[in-house]
Amino acid sequence: MEPLDRLIAERECERLILDYAALNDAARWDDLAALYLPSGRMSRPSSPDVFVEGRQAILAAFQARPPRASRHICANIKVSIQCSTQASAVSQILLFTSAEGRPLVGSYNDRFELTSEGWRFAERRGSIDFTDN
Repeated sequence: MEPLDRLIAERECERLILDYAALNDAARWDDLAALYLPSGRMSRPSSPDVFVEGRQAILAAFQARPPRASRHICANIKVSIQCSTQASAVSQILLFTSAEGRPLVGSYNDRFELTSEGWRFAERRGSIDFTDN
């Protein structure tokens, strides 16, 4: 992969992470689910080993959430390109929400695939970095 193509792919994957946070905060569930492959899967930071599988199931999981105000702050995004159609990333998240009494700090491990519509999440695995335990 040429250096410029690598930079473009890295930026597009980084943008996908940022768009995900903005769509989540705006409760735009259809647009958020469209960022996944049809066979994509995700786990929430509060349940990192429980995956929701498939774009439609992801959409249904978000639609089932009670309404809340939230702001996701994404940081330390590091994208790694495996080849011209596959990439991965690690990032940190700071979540402020009306449902929590305190901000939550977590991480995401992502896998991406390039499709005819652009980069999409193949997998998004969240975790909470600091707990009260």
